[in-house]
Amino acid sequence: MDENLMMIWQRCLQFMRDNLNAAEDNSDLKKLEKSFDLLFDKVQPFSLVDNNLTLMVPSDFYKEYIEDNYLSLLSAALKKNIGKGVKLWYSVMENRPSGLEKPVTMNMKGKSVPTPKVQETMPQGFSSNIVNPFVVPGIKKVNIDSNLKADFSFDNYVEGESNKFAATVARSIAKRPGATAFNPLFLYGGYGVGKTHLGQAVGLEVKNQFPDKVVLYLSSEKFIQQFISAAKAHKQTEFANFYQMVDVLIIDDIQFLSGKSATQDSFFHIFDHLHQNGKQIILTSDKAPADIMDIQDRIVSRFKWGLSAEIKSPDLTTRKRIIENKLSRDGIVLPDDMLEFLASEAKTNVRELIGIINSVIAYSTIYKTDLSLELLKETINKIAANQKKIINIPYIQDVVCDYFGIKKEQLLSKTRKREIALPRQLAMYFSKELTNATFSKIGEEMGGKDHSTVMYACDTIKDVSKIDKEVKKYVKDLTERIKS
Repeated sequence: MDENLMMIWQRCLQFMRDNLNAAEDNSDLKKLEKSFDLLFDKVQPFSLVDNNLTLMVPSDFYKEYIEDNYLSLLSAALKKNIGKGVKLWYSVMENRPSGLEKPVTMNMKGKSVPTPKVQETMPQGFSSNIVNPFVVPGIKKVNIDSNLKADFSFDNYVEGESNKFAATVARSIAKRPGATAFNPLFLYGGYGVGKTHLGQAVGLEVKNQFPDKVVLYLSSEKFIQQFISAAKAHKQTEFANFYQMVDVLIIDDIQFLSGKSATQDSFFHIFDHLHQNGKQIILTSDKAPADIMDIQDRIVSRFKWGLSAEIKSPDLTTRKRIIENKLSRDGIVLPDDMLEFLASEAKTNVRELIGIINSVIAYSTIYKTDLSLELLKETINKIAANQKKIINIPYIQDVVCDYFGIKKEQLLSKTRKREIALPRQLAMYFSKELTNATFSKIGEEMGGKDHSTVMYACDTIKDVSKIDKEVKKYVKDLTERIKS
């Protein structure tokens, strides 16, 4: 590297550092200097030719952040140490095509294009007051709604053999978010076993112990919707910047990123930034990392960096304790025989338990009747009768989609990718086996497919399930789920 160029760049850095607090309170100077040094430590001058200065930056994020937060200061430094009319170029190292010598930057579509930036004035239309949630973070953090529910605390989380390991790890993370080996924490298990509760419990405890930390909980569907909105408004950078300032990020049902390649790309870079900067990531899924279909290998590998903890359906003892915990918060006490019966009626998940409890309490309140074992049995029988499943094509589609972690739009689409085509064939197979629908009717319900396509799918599943252990397991599992 040209020693003269390095000296010029060092003078520019010193000028900017000396003027950091020009528009800020002196009490924040140390924080400003620390943030400045962390950013520009990874930025190096590459060349200075005919008043064109090229800086090497690790990623697009650095380029955007420099322009969004240090544009005026950098402009003044360049003018003072190089002269007027300096044009600034960026060489984004992670995106440099092999063998390419000329400095380039990358546009949002990922094509390499030279983009000189005249740094004399602020870019037209630039504003630092972008509406939440896509804000450009400055030195000071903004206040955001963490989306946490107070009921989902550790105090209200009942531990048992099915979740003890996951709960122990979660409590450890809450004491030192981002500073343990459990990053990310990947919680997986069936529907309604307490994954969301445990993830939010960490967030609540972190907010209690470290009020200044930014904690954010959201579903993967919300994350996807926000990314789509940002992409349509050409604000992907603001979207990434917002999430990169979070200290504890909790995303529910991460399996729904399946098939969303653009969203996966954005999530990947956000994940890397947070992880590299010691921020805590907590993810929940109904499947283990390796079992999520149509998701990038590089993302799956990062899921495995920390700890994957399975939460299983609660056993009888744990279900009883969950019931007692819920009822005690509502001021209700049940005798042991009623607790035993109630716990034995809900064998699958916590949400089913809570639903039954709420129904029994409501029934007792409305009819002003004391709770008894007979009333309990009568109420649950009524609930069971009213909730009797009707097996039809839409219901089968829902069960298949839930099992494979895909959207119904994907199931009904025309894509031939195996991760979608196989679930679609299984849905067609069960629609024929368990309903009275004709091949034509099934094809119509499956996105307008021809009856011959349905016939082929049914024959394929019948034949393949005899020789393929994986498909045989799918048929067995789905049969139980659909009929249960």
